[in-house]
Amino acid sequence: MDLTARSLPVSSLAVRGRWRRRLRKLGFALSVVVIVSPAILVFLWMLSLSLKTEIDNVAYPPVFIPSPPTLANFVQVFAENSMGLYFWNSIVVSGMATLIALAVGIPAGYGIARSQAHKLTVLILIARMTPALSYLIPLFTVFQFLGLNNTLTALVITHLVITVPIVVYIMAGHFETLPRELEEAAQIDGAGVWTTFRHVAMPLARPGIVVGTILAFIFSWNNFVFGAVLAGRATRTLPAAVYNVLTFEQLAWGPLAAAAIVVTLPVLLLTIVIQKEIVVGMTAGGVKGG
Repeated sequence: MDLTARSLPVSSLAVRGRWRRRLRKLGFALSVVVIVSPAILVFLWMLSLSLKTEIDNVAYPPVFIPSPPTLANFVQVFAENSMGLYFWNSIVVSGMATLIALAVGIPAGYGIARSQAHKLTVLILIARMTPALSYLIPLFTVFQFLGLNNTLTALVITHLVITVPIVVYIMAGHFETLPRELEEAAQIDGAGVWTTFRHVAMPLARPGIVVGTILAFIFSWNNFVFGAVLAGRATRTLPAAVYNVLTFEQLAWGPLAAAAIVVTLPVLLLTIVIQKEIVVGMTAGGVKGG
């Protein structure tokens, strides 16, 4: 009788514990739905607009599911605009800006982490949070003096304002989580600072490098201001090209939504394909090394 009496509270606590875990999971799932659903609905509505005729796009009540769907808006966007050229420009600008940011930001982040220069990290974060318009006028004046306006070189240089602070900030935080014992052991064996950085610190920091690369590329890809002001007709990037789809005579929702899909889809697919790498990198960067 005593054993039965003692087992009842234990089983009751186990049941309560299971219910609490289920409620927490349910609450987390509902929170995710509340946060993510607006973005998903906006994307689905944009996709719906791109697959409908202009008559259906302005119909009331609104038509959400096109019947039948049409690719005419995408054909029109690529026929009337050099979307292929703008897509290539975006790849070149974002890719080069990300590669240069990695070449500069990874060693800089390592130096900041090992020298404990936390004030410099805050300064870099402030530089990232500063609006892009603050850099626009000085950069425009310098590029005009150098004759670099309306060139991809100017866009790559301006996008470094976006990519370098992101990479430096992420890598500085990630290198701080790595155990220093391995680096100290390599230095005892005669390895220099550069050798230790290349063969010990960088392989351990791979998740952080992946996250920094992805975020830098995405922020550079989505930048509109620099491409709209500093680029010419042949050097526009995709976000600036979407703006050109707008006309003063009539707002064509179908082609505009199709152009927006063309801009959004590459980054969306990239994020979906390597989402595991992003989660691993974020988790590894948030756990302090022993």
